[in-house]
Formats: sequence, structure tokens, C-alpha cells
Amino acid sequence: MSDVNSTSGAAPEDQRRWLILGVIGIAQLMVVLDATIMNIALPSAQHALHFTTVDRQWVVTAYTLAFGSLLLLGGRLSDLLGRKVTFLTGLVGFAGVSAIGGASVSFTMLVIARACQGAFAALLVPSALSLLTTTFTEPKDRGKAFGVYGAIAAAGGAVGLLLGGALTEYLSWRWTLYVNLIFAGVAFVGGALLLKRHPSRVKPKLDIPGVLLVSGAVFCLVYGFSNAATHNWHTPSTWGFLVAGVVLLIAFALWQGRASNPLLPPRVVLNRNRGAAYLSMLIASAGMFATFLFLTYYLQVVKGESPLSTGLLFLPMIGCILITSNLSSIVLLTRVGPRALIAAGMLLGTGGMVYLTQVSVTSSYATGVLPALLILGLGFGMIFAPAINTATFGVARRDSGVASALVNTMQQVGGSIGTSAPSTIALSAAATYLITHHTSRLAPAVAATHGYTVAFGVSAGLLGLGFILTIVLIPSNRRLTELRAVSTPAADTGAPVPATAVPAPAQSAAAPALQQGFEAIPVALCSCSPLVTRVPGSPATPVR
Repeated sequence: MSDVNSTSGAAPEDQRRWLILGVIGIAQLMVVLDATIMNIALPSAQHALHFTTVDRQWVVTAYTLAFGSLLLLGGRLSDLLGRKVTFLTGLVGFAGVSAIGGASVSFTMLVIARACQGAFAALLVPSALSLLTTTFTEPKDRGKAFGVYGAIAAAGGAVGLLLGGALTEYLSWRWTLYVNLIFAGVAFVGGALLLKRHPSRVKPKLDIPGVLLVSGAVFCLVYGFSNAATHNWHTPSTWGFLVAGVVLLIAFALWQGRASNPLLPPRVVLNRNRGAAYLSMLIASAGMFATFLFLTYYLQVVKGESPLSTGLLFLPMIGCILITSNLSSIVLLTRVGPRALIAAGMLLGTGGMVYLTQVSVTSSYATGVLPALLILGLGFGMIFAPAINTATFGVARRDSGVASALVNTMQQVGGSIGTSAPSTIALSAAATYLITHHTSRLAPAVAATHGYTVAFGVSAGLLGLGFILTIVLIPSNRRLTELRAVSTPAADTGAPVPATAVPAPAQSAAAPALQQGFEAIPVALCSCSPLVTRVPGSPATPVR
């Protein structure tokens, strides 16, 4: 049963739904901001608490390890215990440990607080998206709601850079953590007043072996990817953990097919349309966080911009994301279907990345960076809202929490891929450039910029692959209409499906092989910091 009653045509209930959207949006923004807001504050925190540069990465990694490892558990707990309970608990816990982190007097205290933040975020985030899914079921309202949510998911990281720079520059690094108390306080009051609790009719049962397997798998994968971003792929602590993670992940997938109460029911991921949407989130997130990472380094290290001005320079991208997220989800999704929108977004993203491969140490922001940011913002906005909508459509209410957790897991996995692999490539390219070219005053800056452009090229290839996979895997809008006519998705959701909605289609005779392949894709992967703390390239003199 849904945690929120929504009655069509009833003005009070309509108003309640939109107020709930505001509460969910604030909570989601807080978590997304926290993924990047602390990165700009790290140098100040390091100076205040006297920890080493080597240790600095753990302020970020502790958060992502806990967040990624516990996301699926948090999603299942929201299904078993109720969304309101887990949502409010997550808010209180996140605010409490944020206050402890802001008051840290030692490196150990800060890292523990960050790990606890990740744990409470893993409880909060699936509950928030699940509440959104069960609150907005009418196609028109659902499109608007997911447009807002998709914009927050896509633009929140860039907003975090801006807010983190402002708070660090004008107040203190500690306020990058204290600010969470404001967000959490507003969201908690709204949630306590607006959300309704509906206890589960069945006794909650938890798949303990599944929890242990997936938590261990994601921990190993997250640690492996994080280590690759700061060391290299040949280090045993990198490939060893990655191999262990893959083995545990396979064991988890096999166990889910046998468990009586699986942590991740196979029915959630066997649908072709839904599985393809998860994959789109993975690829788009990789490209987006690669943009944040390398453009941040380019603007600060090469061009000498301050943290605050760097965040401001990302505003055009945020604006484009806000526009296209709402336009695609509200106006276009039911008309052209998810394939056309996501494919177009992937294509725009590829073009924006290709444009960035031309940047140099002497490029101006207006001609070398701004056009790419506009193109990328338009593209990412066309991907995230439709992908999130499609990935959660048609899921049974009893599974909405874990399905929502998968959406966030894919976003975190994308951040991991978008930072670790391109970072290693950028470092190698920069080092090679320095060796093969004569040393000059600008050589470090030129080498670093060369590494960034190579990484942009890799990201362009990844988004190009996403375009191809979207065309191949996601059915056309006409095909979706045909599948809707012969399927009965209402049996899965427990409620009638509106005729104009874009459903996750039932399995067809032509798709079983593809559908089976998705079982192992989004089951449980890893998450990583959207921004690593090591600059890929030699320190460079700012070039104006």
C-alpha cells in the first residue's frame, strides 16, 4: 500500500502532493549536494585538522563506501518498514552526523561522521524516490514531478560546487556540513506533517545472506574504483578488490534466484525497458561527473579560477538541465517515448564532449567552454528525468523502494566510472606529454590540459556507446504502444495504468535473451565520489 493517499480531482490532495514533492526535492538536493559540496572544502579542512594529502581521499571515500554498500538494504527496508519511517529516520540521522562532522576536532572524527552520512543517505534516498513514485501516478502530474526530480539529480552536483565554494570562501569549511541541518530540518517538518504512515500488512522479512553478499560486493567494488582514481589499475588493492567484488556480485545474483524473500527480486530488473533505463543512468552519470571533474580542474588549476567563480561558471549548464528535464518529462515523454529523448540526450552529450577535446591553455571561457556546457546541459536534462521515470514505472508498490535504490546506485556507479577510469587515462597522457615535449614555463599547464582533453575524448566515446545501446535496447514509442495494448501492467502495480502513460512493457517473445542479460547489470554495483581529490595532471601555473 502506498504511504501517501492521492485522490484525483480533490484539490486538498492535489496541493498535498505538490507539497510532498517539495519535501522530497529538498531531501534529494541535500544528498546530491553532499556528494560534491565537501570536495571544494577539503583543502581548508585539511589545514584545520592537520591530516595528510594521502589521507584526504578518505573524507570522500568513507561517504561513498557506506552509501554504495547499503543502498539496496536501505531500499528494501523502506519497502518493509514504510517510507515515512525510513524517510524521517534518514533525515534525522543525516542531520545529526552532519553536525558531528562539522564540529570535528580530528581527522578520525570527520571520517566516521562522513561514513555515517553515507549510511543514513542510503536509507533516505530510496525512500524519497519511492514516495515520489507512489504519490504521482497520473501521467501529467507524474511527468512534472519527475521533471523536477530529474533536474535535481542532474544539476545537484554542479550546485554543490557553487554552494561549497561560497560557504568555504565566506564562512568556513565546516558550514558545508552544517548546512545540511537547514535542509534536513525543513524536510523533516514537511514530511512529518504531510506524509501518512501505512504499516505493512505482512511481517517484514529480510534477506540476510543477500544483504551480506551485496554489501560486501559493493564495498569491494567501490573501494577498488576509488583506489584506481588515486593510484593505478595495476595496484593489488585496486584489481584485487574489483575481482572480489565481481565474484561476490555473481554470488549475489545467483542467490537472488533461489532466495524465498530476495533483497532484489529478479522481477524488478528483468523488464527490458526498465533495465535499459538503468543502463542509461549509468552511462549518463559517468559522462556528467567526468565533466564536473575535469572542467573543475581545468578552470581552477589551469585558468586559476577561485572555487566560487568555478561554481558560478557551471550555472549555464544547470539552467539548461532544468529546462530540458522539465520539457522532456512533462511535454515530450508521452509523445515521443523514452528512446527518442534518451538517445537525443546521449548524442548531444557526445557532441559536447567532442567540443571540449579542443580546449587549450589559451582558450577563453566564452568560446572554449560555455558552448560545451550548454550542449551538455541540454543533453543531460533529456536523459535523467525520462530515465528515472521509466526505471520506476510499473514497479509493484512492494518493490518500489529497492527499484528506487537501483536508480541511485546507477547514478553513483556512473560517478565512479566517470572519475576513476578517465582520471587514470588523464594522468598517463599528461605524464607522456611532459616526457615527449620540451620543458617550458607553460609545459605543466599544457600537459595537464592535454590529459583533460584525452579524458573528454574517452567520455565522448562512452556517451556515443550509450546512444547506440539506447537505440538498440529501448523500444520505440510505437512498439511501447503495441506492448501496452497486449500487456496488463496493472497486475504488477496493483492499480489501473493510465492509457497515456509510458509503461515499462511486459516481456515479449522477442526479448527474453536481452531481458535475462539485465538481471546481472544493475543488481548491485558500486558508487564513488563524483570528484576525486587528486588532480589528474601536474600542478600548473594559472594561464589567463
